[in-house]
Amino acid sequence: MLRACVLSIALLAAAGPARAAGDIDTCRKPDAEPVARLAACETVIADDTITGKPRAAAFWIRADGLIKKRDYDGAITAVNVALEIDPENAGYLNTRGIAYKSKGEDDRAMADYDLATKLRPKFASPYNNRGVIFLRRGDFDRAFAEFSSATKLPDNNQNRALHFSNRARAQTFRKQYDAAIADFAEAQKLNSDNGLITNYRCITYTEMKKFDEALADCNAALAKTPTSIFTLTSRGNVYLAKGDLAAALKDYNESLKVNPNYIRAHAYRGQLFEKRRDLVAARADYRSASAALTKFDEIDIAVARRLAKERLAALTAGEPPIAAAARPAPGKTATPAPSGPRKVALIVGNGAYKNVQPLANPPRDAKLIASTLRDIGFATVTLAPDLTRDKFFAALHEFGAEAEKADWAVVYYAGHGMEIGGVNYLIPTDARLAADRDAETQAVALEQLIAAVSGARKLRLVILDACRDNPFQKTMQHTIALKLVNKGFSNIEPEAGFMVVYAAKHGETALDGDTVNSPFATILAREIRQPRVEVRKLFDIVRDDVWTMTKHAQQPFTYGSPPGREDFYFVAEK
Repeated sequence: MLRACVLSIALLAAAGPARAAGDIDTCRKPDAEPVARLAACETVIADDTITGKPRAAAFWIRADGLIKKRDYDGAITAVNVALEIDPENAGYLNTRGIAYKSKGEDDRAMADYDLATKLRPKFASPYNNRGVIFLRRGDFDRAFAEFSSATKLPDNNQNRALHFSNRARAQTFRKQYDAAIADFAEAQKLNSDNGLITNYRCITYTEMKKFDEALADCNAALAKTPTSIFTLTSRGNVYLAKGDLAAALKDYNESLKVNPNYIRAHAYRGQLFEKRRDLVAARADYRSASAALTKFDEIDIAVARRLAKERLAALTAGEPPIAAAARPAPGKTATPAPSGPRKVALIVGNGAYKNVQPLANPPRDAKLIASTLRDIGFATVTLAPDLTRDKFFAALHEFGAEAEKADWAVVYYAGHGMEIGGVNYLIPTDARLAADRDAETQAVALEQLIAAVSGARKLRLVILDACRDNPFQKTMQHTIALKLVNKGFSNIEPEAGFMVVYAAKHGETALDGDTVNSPFATILAREIRQPRVEVRKLFDIVRDDVWTMTKHAQQPFTYGSPPGREDFYFVAEK
């Protein structure tokens, strides 16, 4: 998903003077207005008569713009053209390294940074950027060495402040707190407007148990950006360390009110609940912070996720099996539990959208799947139609506790869903999404559905009949990657033991069909009832039959797999 307040990276460096007038001059001018500069570079690219280094620079500027939009593949393609023209340009190599690093391809990034420093030994940015990778890897001594090299090289004050601030972060992880504070002070002298300095120094002072200084820094940062979830969570951590649990909870809740998907707030609120001996709530937050579908996390998210995974493992290790609940909670229906695995399901059908055209089929599809699972003996089936954002998260939170008591946990979702900026989102009925980045705060990251089923002892299954066209496309402002926001989900790699089924393959759309129910829901409900069909084969059959029914217009796809040493049957008996 999209992450807040990551370590900064120095993007651009001078590539030499312009050699022609007009659009080339604007394209190569570092202090030109960004939109005008990018537009000028695009005209250079479109003009085949412009060749050589001016053309290379135009592709480089395009690459930088695509990095800012998180279209890293597009950026790599653009900078490759620049490097074909000017292969020994260290600035271009540095930019390609940033694109690779942002994709999680650290080895390729490091190769580009290494070559850039060989070509230009006094180029500070690749040293800084290598330090960021070492920091993310947890190699704090090498990160410190790289940032130190960057601080000793000539650069503008803004970049030098970044290098000192990053070195202070490395010093904090090395527990060299006084040196970290000194580096933050130097960074502040160079760039007093850099809000990251007070944000990160708040963390350092918290580690030092200098809580008054920590609160002063966090409060100063919040005075400028009152809804910063990074700073609200950091201030919550100050209060948690002080033992003021009420104040800490208020900050964590406020952060999650802004962005219910935020990993750091879930992880540290889990610690708070653990201190209060509310272990059910603690495990719920740890699950929300632990479920990962991204290739990598930036350092602050990685620290929080690692904490959540460790504490969740500690709270669940050696616990005896929990007896099945005797009575379902309100809103659930129960059937007499048959012998065999205890199975529970959450079924969501979002159709009554308030800000885009409503969908007729998802609520009907949800009812069909819910009734089917009840008929085949699921212990509890929660049908939750037309969920707003807050109700969606509440339903997932409640179901997560139910999944802990079960062998199987299944979540089925029908409604709008889309990939934005490399993260898959399910869309609540009250979402507005004026801009693509609004999905981070208004929608439900797929990770949270993974978290909801993760407590089950055996089968953890998420089924998504949600790969429809993006209904916000015509009105949505594009600020991130444009590559896949129009339709479907992106490819995922769930952790071992999880199975995620898309109604349509990544990058493709699912059909509502011409009948009461969608083709996917119709066939899924039919095949689930068949006895002695192992779950892996069942979804292969669903795939083939949907492919046939839709005349090759829709192909369901399965990602991940259940545990390999056991067979799983929706209906075990013939």
